[in-house]
Amino acid sequence: MHVDQATQGQLQQWQEELAAKHDTFKANSLNLDLTRGKPSTSQLDLANMLDGALKGNYIAKDGTDTRNYGGLSGLPEMRALGAEILGVDPKEVLVGGNSSLTLMYLNLLFAWQFGPNGKGSAWRNEGTVKFLCPVPGYDRHFSICEEFDIEMINIPMDENGPDMDYVETLIKNDTSIKGIWCVPKYSNPTGCVYSQNTVERLAKLGAIAPANFRVFYDNAYAVHDLAEHSPDLPNIMEYCRLHGTENSVLQFTSTSKVTFAGAGVAFMATSEDNLNIIQKHLGIFCIGPDKVNQLRHLNVIKNLADLKSHMKKHAELLRPRFSCVLQHLEKNFSDSDLAQWNTPEGGYFISFDTRPGLADTVIKLSAEAGVKLTPAGATFPYGKDPDNKNIRLAPSFPSVEDIDAAMAIFCNSVKLASVQQRLAEHA
Repeated sequence: MHVDQATQGQLQQWQEELAAKHDTFKANSLNLDLTRGKPSTSQLDLANMLDGALKGNYIAKDGTDTRNYGGLSGLPEMRALGAEILGVDPKEVLVGGNSSLTLMYLNLLFAWQFGPNGKGSAWRNEGTVKFLCPVPGYDRHFSICEEFDIEMINIPMDENGPDMDYVETLIKNDTSIKGIWCVPKYSNPTGCVYSQNTVERLAKLGAIAPANFRVFYDNAYAVHDLAEHSPDLPNIMEYCRLHGTENSVLQFTSTSKVTFAGAGVAFMATSEDNLNIIQKHLGIFCIGPDKVNQLRHLNVIKNLADLKSHMKKHAELLRPRFSCVLQHLEKNFSDSDLAQWNTPEGGYFISFDTRPGLADTVIKLSAEAGVKLTPAGATFPYGKDPDNKNIRLAPSFPSVEDIDAAMAIFCNSVKLASVQQRLAEHA
């Protein structure tokens, strides 16, 4: 279907056919949901061995009684596992609760209130504060900035990651820019993996930015590969050591989509200087993390090799879901001028672009026919997609059968919206 080349008569015929199909879908009264990247019940079941894993033994290898207070940095073995995942030294790792988003929020809060470099560096005292936001991106990152009234600047993305020429130019010319959000592997939602050049240039930002600038490096999908031979992500901390910018990067990841999403373990990795400052605030904020949960995770996943083996089971469950979405997109739009999309090798999302101006219409039509999608604009700061075209598809949670039904509705909605738009242009 090429609407730009179609005649008025052809467009009207398509509209009638697509609208009739849309009415049929509506009559089926379906209730399908592709909104958020939650693990399916089958994925969660993979970690059911966590229940009872300790068998009454709460003592860690170093003698720590995990039932008691303390251990602000986390159990040594868990710090070592986090170090393997993120490619750093265990002494550069802090282990948190079930959510890496919590650690991100706290780090931004501490930087805002107290300063990332201690007394005199608080962002709140510097007037306007800005963050760079590669787009399309993760809506919860943007929500954190909105919470603090931090001004967000859109940064274009391609298959290599953020436009680093633009990033560097902005940072060199505006000292009010205090950070950048990054999802470097299987970026949410585009699925891109940052290139070696991009990662090294991100590491070098600390050399051209003010001392209190931070890269918030959310490596949420570090081990979430779909393919057997997955692309490698260059190690940003190695480049930081090379360029003397270790303090400029804060890395985050978690087991939220590895074990139990609501009862996982989060990790943060950064320089020892940064950890000393952050732990000072954390020591007032809390008395220690959930070490019992850390220990039971260690009983199930002892090292990176165990983790990768576990993640292969996740991939087996996710692959057919992603394949179903991609098959529908290929079948309906490969020979058309209606859409573009990515084919990710990992992560949790597929990024879909309609013709400009149509994302909200497609989402509305899909909802009418029983398919819930992430709101238009959610992948951009302030919920405003300047082209109104990006839609994030999240196929992990529904069954393959439900995804199949949802994608039939979605594809019809895209076609109907595109034809209606083109007819309006003809009028």
